Amino acid sequence: MTGKNTRFYRFIWRITASHTIAYFFAGLFGLFVVDYKAWFSEGAISTFMLPTDTPIVALGPALQLFRGIIMALVLWPIYQVIIEGRRGFLKLWLLILGLSVFSTFAAAMGSIDGFIYTNVPISEQVMGYPEAFLWASQFVGILWVFYKFEKRAINLVAIILFVLIIFMSVMGYLDGLGMLTSESTASI
Repeated sequence: MTGKNTRFYRFIWRITASHTIAYFFAGLFGLFVVDYKAWFSEGAISTFMLPTDTPIVALGPALQLFRGIIMALVLWPIYQVIIEGRRGFLKLWLLILGLSVFSTFAAAMGSIDGFIYTNVPISEQVMGYPEAFLWASQFVGILWVFYKFEKRAINLVAIILFVLIIFMSVMGYLDGLGMLTSESTASI
């Protein structure tokens, strides 16, 4: 494998791991601090957000594997700007917030078009900002640590967290479907 291929695959891994880990912890923040369970069950939000105890919601963190790969492929052409450029990680943070929060290409909640074209009150739309800022900051921060320190221990911790997140997500999904309930525990 050539150096460029190694760099490409390392970039895909690091983006995917950084995103998945940041997504998981920002999601926990949203669930327990912002109280998504209550927020998603009332008002305008409840008409299009699934309840937090829906099985597919539990699978969400595992599915971030695919989103991470897509993000890595989209960001690859600007690898040098991000990784090798001056203030590259700050530029990435601003790019992520700009394109995924404030100026999406759909009328997403919290975006300029969301404010204009949806029936959701602005006060409800901005409820997701703390989680979005936390995710973007963690994502860029984890990626920065990967590239700043280049230590095997960092990679090992990321692998362990990544595998645990995927495992817990899949198990939560299977439990939500009732596939993990045995007859002996069902009567307890």
